[in-house]
Amino acid sequence: MISKYSRIEYEATPCFGSCPIFKITINPDRTAVFEAEHFNFSKGFSKGEFDKPREGTFKGTIKEPDYNKLIALLDGLDVKNLNDKYGERNVTDLPTSYLRINFADKTSKTVEDYGKKGTEKLVEVYKFFEDLRNNQQWTKVK
Repeated sequence: MISKYSRIEYEATPCFGSCPIFKITINPDRTAVFEAEHFNFSKGFSKGEFDKPREGTFKGTIKEPDYNKLIALLDGLDVKNLNDKYGERNVTDLPTSYLRINFADKTSKTVEDYGKKGTEKLVEVYKFFEDLRNNQQWTKVK
């Protein structure tokens, strides 16, 4: 089956606390790269975390049922018709997420979401990506 998505990328940026900072990129063959910066594996918050080296770059293959679920979630989002930006800018210290989708037809869409609460369906997609950090087999490559 040919995917209409040529690349799916999710990035989460820092907040004023211990929000996980990471990026996951998934290809149509289900291979994926997980770039872990900070707070992906630590359970408490310490400011010193930012002084530590980044947690690493990992590779893996997304399990087929999970990949199919992600595609179903994205299909349900109607990605091309989403706003480019969500979130209320006069609140500070919230994390921003970026959902970047490249389509097989060479078009692309980026959704920037300050506070990660754009729509209910988007929130579901973000949670899916956050779970991928722990429910897939990742191998550290650097």
